[in-house]
Amino acid sequence: MESYAHPPAEDPLFGTVTVELDHEAGTLVVHGDGVPRAEVRRVGGAEAESHVPIGTRDPERLVMDVGGAEVGLRPAKGFLTRGSYRVDVGEHRFVPVSLDGSRLSRGGVVLGVFVSTGDGRVSAEWQDGRPEAYDAAVGYALAAAFGTGAEPMWKLTLDAVLELWP
Repeated sequence: MESYAHPPAEDPLFGTVTVELDHEAGTLVVHGDGVPRAEVRRVGGAEAESHVPIGTRDPERLVMDVGGAEVGLRPAKGFLTRGSYRVDVGEHRFVPVSLDGSRLSRGGVVLGVFVSTGDGRVSAEWQDGRPEAYDAAVGYALAAAFGTGAEPMWKLTLDAVLELWP
């Protein structure tokens, strides 16, 4: 992976949203006229893992700021279930719900579904949960930093078993 600078996304509720992802440097910036600036950074000399756009899922090696304030970023390890790929930020939860999409919720209320191929391109489909600009910044940042979607549990389990097979 490398640094990506794509044309900004045109969000139906929040206007132009720009995502700048640099996999090697471990930096991600989301900004736009209708959303607060959000940043995710890999810290502490963490090696970049190729399958994670930001380079790691280790919460000790990641820092996130939204609107200039640091927020708690807690990605789960990710293994056999879609839920194991969840990422929590404050009262926000970001979890895969299909092969390519991940759902953003706040306090258990579904806000929208994001799709990203892991290269910095992100799209959002908002639900009726009344998302705010802060929610959008968090969603775009998490989608770009960790990618979206996951295989179904049966496929993840089969892959894990086959990796253990001699």
